[in-house]
Amino acid sequence: MSLIQRIHHVAYRCKDAKQTVEWYQKYLDMKFILAIAEDEVPSTKEPDPYMHIFMDAGGGNVLAFFELPTKAEMLSPADANTPAWTQHLALKVESEEIMMQVKARLEADGIQVVGPTEHTIFRSIYFRDPSGHRLELAVDTATDEMNRKLDEVKWDMLNEWAATKKAPKHAAWMHDGSLKG
Repeated sequence: MSLIQRIHHVAYRCKDAKQTVEWYQKYLDMKFILAIAEDEVPSTKEPDPYMHIFMDAGGGNVLAFFELPTKAEMLSPADANTPAWTQHLALKVESEEIMMQVKARLEADGIQVVGPTEHTIFRSIYFRDPSGHRLELAVDTATDEMNRKLDEVKWDMLNEWAATKKAPKHAAWMHDGSLKG
């Protein structure tokens, strides 16, 4: 039995709670399920008013945000030493058709979308929410053989990376097209 049952929620800061709720409803069909607002942080007892909103991301997953009006303006969702593409939330969708429908809806409203990007085991698109958080919609395309091959080499890859800090080539087929499934 696993210690963790599931992720209870993932929380990020947002620039505007109402705008965030409306955006996630409009583009990702997430239901607004809960709002908590207090003048004191429960864990630290720090006097600091906030709005904490929760969105239903499907399958028992919850995406949450904090609007923090007394803090300095949010400049970026990532620190200055982390590339902008690194920190992101990837959300699984059922089909490429659904992914492309969302892409069209985003682009129709002037939201820049990167992709679809081919990752061999999944295809995805990337875009940013109103607070600058990078989001990814992904549709799985892996075969059982692909998943088996990746599972077989995961520890060898991790150990080689830990020793060399160079990209191991155990799964080069993902990028060179030598395995077709």
